[in-house]
Amino acid sequence: MVNQKYFFLYALILTFVVFNIGIFMGYMLESSRIDKVNKLYLEAEMELLDQRIQKDALEIIDFDCDILVEENIKFADKIFEEALLIQRYEDANKINQGIIFQHKRYDLLRTLFWINSIRIKEKCNSDYHNLVYFYKYDGPSIEQKSKQRFFSKLLSELKEEKGNKIMLIPIAADNEISSINLLLDKYNVKEFPTILIDESVKITDLETIEDIEKHLN
Repeated sequence: MVNQKYFFLYALILTFVVFNIGIFMGYMLESSRIDKVNKLYLEAEMELLDQRIQKDALEIIDFDCDILVEENIKFADKIFEEALLIQRYEDANKINQGIIFQHKRYDLLRTLFWINSIRIKEKCNSDYHNLVYFYKYDGPSIEQKSKQRFFSKLLSELKEEKGNKIMLIPIAADNEISSINLLLDKYNVKEFPTILIDESVKITDLETIEDIEKHLN
């Protein structure tokens, strides 16, 4: 009987220890994710400033087009990779006002990058394509979520296939940022998700990559 008491006490203590270790590990994992997201957003602050300076510099300095296009392609690739990474981190955490606020910084960065890409393309007569992917970020419907997952999948595949030939720029369209709202109005983008190709073609429904590729001639 005494041994049985010790056995149950030992099992209780072991359960308590394992339970608390699980809570601690979960807390550490969550903190690690948040720290990584915050680090990315802090880096975005510097990149945002860099893009603003580049935008102003384009107006007063005659840059070498090869260098401009090369740097723009590098930045486009960086934005694409960061978008995938941030999406994974955000999917693992509940979206709150803090995350939405931080996300706005990235939307501003991507928007400024888009504007610079338009200017560089015009200035240098480049043959790359701007693909701006507008999506609903805060509380999309089940139908929108499904559609956006499909759009994202096809766009990722297209980026892998086309590489430097496209500048893939994802932008949340519902974060109430006035500059983005002005651009949505200018290009008459009312439905989400929407893919805007070279500031002229809008795609709101697609079934295959070919539905996008036919506009990339």
